[in-house]
Amino acid sequence: MPWFDGALIAGPTAQFDLADRGLTLGDGVFDTALARDGRIVFEAAHVARLAAATRALGFFVDPARITQAMRAVADGAGELAAIRTTVTRGAGPRGLAPPAEPRPVLWASAAPLPPALPFASLTLHPTDIRRNDTSPAARWKTLGYLDAVLAAAEARAAGFDEALFCNTHGRVACAGTGNLFAVFGTRLVTPPLSEGVLAGIVRAELLGLAPGLGLVVEERPLELPDFLGAEAVFLTNSLRGLAPARAVGATAFAEHPAVTALSEALRAAMQA
Repeated sequence: MPWFDGALIAGPTAQFDLADRGLTLGDGVFDTALARDGRIVFEAAHVARLAAATRALGFFVDPARITQAMRAVADGAGELAAIRTTVTRGAGPRGLAPPAEPRPVLWASAAPLPPALPFASLTLHPTDIRRNDTSPAARWKTLGYLDAVLAAAEARAAGFDEALFCNTHGRVACAGTGNLFAVFGTRLVTPPLSEGVLAGIVRAELLGLAPGLGLVVEERPLELPDFLGAEAVFLTNSLRGLAPARAVGATAFAEHPAVTALSEALRAAMQA
């Protein structure tokens, strides 16, 4: 059952204020987490990031309320589930100016996740749609996801699994639903947040795990030809975990021992 504004509800629908700014202006944020047998993987990090995102937008949601909603829908959601938690600023008057005293609305839901999805390999399609690294919205999971929606449709039409975004400078930023990494020998490279990158939960986890596996972590800008010249590339997000890329456009990639080691370390961390 979904959770809406303080309680579990029966069925997939709820009464919703049509003046809610999440609906009219995309004024809100969301989080997607993985649940295993009712337990939220990396729960504290997901709650903290969503709470920080609301503060960045200028309103406040108690982290305990976020935790309560996530746990409520994860309980009984099955062996593997995607937990989506959404917060809007709430209703407001017409126009862009936010209400003086926001009344945020929070809801959460759970959906079964195919067991084959986590850690499965994929293909990436470089899109001409640009990630706006100048926008504060690039740092948070805001409700305005139309660029990702259109890029995903473009990728599917071209026969790929995911879209790859470059930023306004033409450098590699992220995938439509995840962070990107490249392996060069013993170096693990990922674009810095300043490139228009979301601070991914799994991204942070891997940055912490990599040194223990003998990898030198570098957060630095990556030109697309540099990225395509890596020994291996992969995507990370909370549902996929670590997804090795079999191909980026016309460039093919083989299995790599560093990616295998990172996958094993991440699997262990997700079970902890």
